[in-house]
Amino acid sequence: MKAMLSKAPGGPETLELTELPTPEPGPGQVRLRVHAAGLNFPDTLIIRDLYQMKPPRPFAPGGEVSGQVEALGEGVTGLAVGDRVLAITGFGGFATHVLADFARIVKIPDAMPYDEAACFVFTYGTSYHALKDRAALQPGESLLILGAAGGVGVAAIELGKAMGARVIAAVSSEEKAAFCREVGADETVTYPREMDRAAQRALSDRIKALTGGTGVDVVYDAVGGDYAEPAIRALAWKGRFLVVGFPAGIPSIPLNLTLLKGCQILGVFWGDAVRRDPAGHAANMADLMRLYAAGQVRPRILDRFPLDRAAEALSLMQDRKVQGKVVLIPG
Repeated sequence: MKAMLSKAPGGPETLELTELPTPEPGPGQVRLRVHAAGLNFPDTLIIRDLYQMKPPRPFAPGGEVSGQVEALGEGVTGLAVGDRVLAITGFGGFATHVLADFARIVKIPDAMPYDEAACFVFTYGTSYHALKDRAALQPGESLLILGAAGGVGVAAIELGKAMGARVIAAVSSEEKAAFCREVGADETVTYPREMDRAAQRALSDRIKALTGGTGVDVVYDAVGGDYAEPAIRALAWKGRFLVVGFPAGIPSIPLNLTLLKGCQILGVFWGDAVRRDPAGHAANMADLMRLYAAGQVRPRILDRFPLDRAAEALSLMQDRKVQGKVVLIPG
């Protein structure tokens, strides 16, 4: 097998294409022939030792894949060699083969292409858990999404619309705003790359104006940094603020805002939610598959790269140049 390995902490340029023995599955494991691997922002962090999970080196990044079952370990049930599946791997996905826990594998329909399957579980799983389980988003409510043109942001747009919300997409350029409107956002807001106090006030004022001055019911924050506080200031009474990610840095929030707004700040740690509540995750995945079959959600893939260009693909991700998703095709 071949894999793009992280042998020392560093950026995408430190990954090395390496040949390795093809692994045999242990008890409860399945070996997959990887047809596609989805890229996610945590992949840019895990290779720098900046993510919650720190695998022993050398390791390949890549937390979600799709492919075919090649071999079954002892105790695996419900799967057969040749099955088309997607899997949450945590890491190891930037490779031609990977071992996965059979409990984190989902069969995919024949009509679902491998590249779309590899972009499905992480982004839609995160966003559905956030909007359904954490925020309890209701039909008719307003939803503001920061970083709306990225993978989880696009998923949140589609899921927000499917759940009956009015969606406001906040992004850093008019090009990204147009993309979000194409995906289904009702309104868009653009913000500058660097936020000073004046820009923060302008962002809050713009969001409030789009809601008739009442503020938004739910904020989905996949950006963090200096963008979080103005979004909280634009919350409605009893609003909910979802903490999803920090590509712009970990924000400092004045907690008096929670008192003034009567609002909630809710953490979204989807990976641990899957581990702690596998039955809930299975139910959510069944919901998402139904939405996919109905055409209400569909991954938007910006580009596809071969395995040996994984560094180039990850650089696009870390530089926040991706609209939708990027996929590796190991070949």
